[in-house]
Amino acid sequence: MAEEVLDYLVVGAGPAGLQLGQFLGRAGHRYLVLEAGSAPGHFFETFPRHRTLISINKKHTGYTDPELNLRMDWNSILADGDDDPVLFTNYSDLLFPDAPDFLRYLADYAAKHQVDVRYDTRVTRIRREQEIFVLTAGDAEYRAHRLIMATGVTKPYIPQFPGVELIDQYVDVDVDPKSFTGQRVLVLGKGNSAFETADNLIETAAVVHVGGPRPVKLAWRTHFVGHLRAYNAGILDMYQLKLQHAILDGDVREVRKDADGYHVKFAFARADEVIKEIRYDRVIGCTGFRFDASLFDEDCRPELTINDRFPAQTASWESVNVPGLYFAGTITQVRDFKKATSAFIHGFRYGARALAKVLNERYHDVPWPHAELPAKPDALTEAVITRINRTSALYQQFGFLADVVVVDGDTARYLEEVPVDRVLEDPPDDAFVVTLDYGPDHDKVDPFDFVARAAQDKANDHGEGHYLHPIVRHYRRGELVATHHVTENLENEWDKEVHIGPLTAFFTQEL
Repeated sequence: MAEEVLDYLVVGAGPAGLQLGQFLGRAGHRYLVLEAGSAPGHFFETFPRHRTLISINKKHTGYTDPELNLRMDWNSILADGDDDPVLFTNYSDLLFPDAPDFLRYLADYAAKHQVDVRYDTRVTRIRREQEIFVLTAGDAEYRAHRLIMATGVTKPYIPQFPGVELIDQYVDVDVDPKSFTGQRVLVLGKGNSAFETADNLIETAAVVHVGGPRPVKLAWRTHFVGHLRAYNAGILDMYQLKLQHAILDGDVREVRKDADGYHVKFAFARADEVIKEIRYDRVIGCTGFRFDASLFDEDCRPELTINDRFPAQTASWESVNVPGLYFAGTITQVRDFKKATSAFIHGFRYGARALAKVLNERYHDVPWPHAELPAKPDALTEAVITRINRTSALYQQFGFLADVVVVDGDTARYLEEVPVDRVLEDPPDDAFVVTLDYGPDHDKVDPFDFVARAAQDKANDHGEGHYLHPIVRHYRRGELVATHHVTENLENEWDKEVHIGPLTAFFTQEL
């Protein structure tokens, strides 16, 4: 008997894989999720190593609208057709929750929605037979017309320099700070894992240096949540206040180990000494992770990009060189790298929802869901104002996902949460693209400096605002012909005449 060929195989039962399974099952597709671990969210059984998530869990918002609450809930994943969703805010009261609570949440989500997951099934090979993907796991093989990789970035990135094999790595280093009492420690890397590790040691270690080739970027300034978060930035205070700990800018050239510890040759980027040798008791590498493409046979291996860290993807999250191979979860960050939020749950949950629509449209003849309305200025204004005051997707995926109003004669179709790049790849003849986004050079403005900001009581027609605000762009046959900025608002509430009147005038002029 021939093995069943499924519509979809999903690899990885983390938050993205579970959510996609729920959406695929709800749509009636034949699918299966394959998971190496014995329960959902295997990654979170180990990471972050110090067991505190930096994804916000803000329970008290003052809102009763569940859509608005999702703007402050960075851990809940979405479900199709569920009037009583499983929300992570019911699992922890902490603003920065514990990882075990997230594991409980994922298990309950999978159970409630009966997501079809095959656990303890580690995929070791992926190949193609004609147009069919064939996955090997142990003695079993699984076949599907289409494959969705939701595995995350699982392969540690190890920089190459002499002696790198001698140092500890983030994935398995001892996390008990008492083990470092009185020691001199070098932490390599300048991301949140490095600073998480350093902050864990600042009370017990004598000296902690955090070193890497690029300057530290702070999330509160850049608006990119993957940059250094204030929660992990305690060592910055101690550095600036001359308490022995320090941040080093430069590269490690060599590490050697002898009886009195590690000797590190460090090439400074912003100091008079070109190379200095510094002695440490411990050296810890916290230099990040990357996508593991080694599972794929050569003839179906996805092309990689950004220093081979991620699979290269189209605007529909499909591999650029392997048709039918799609990606979900944190590996989709390649599309908005270090700009929006696809690297994180509160971003990629909307990408996964959009991917489900892409698959329905492309393979099952299900049009992108839309509402129809008159192509009249008042009607378009009301639709846009209603959405921008509620949407969590455009709020979280700023500048990346858009609502699209397609005008066709006297009627218009309103499509929600479409990737901006996908719209521009195959543009309608006449469309308005609605995003929430920051102003130009927003990441160069110090939010605590007394810089001029756009007035909130007058129209912002020329895009003077730096803060998050709605932007409506009009395209005709793919050419940008007009742009309107709705003025920014402290409470992110765009429902006053200063917002409605100018937008109505814009639609009147463009229509």
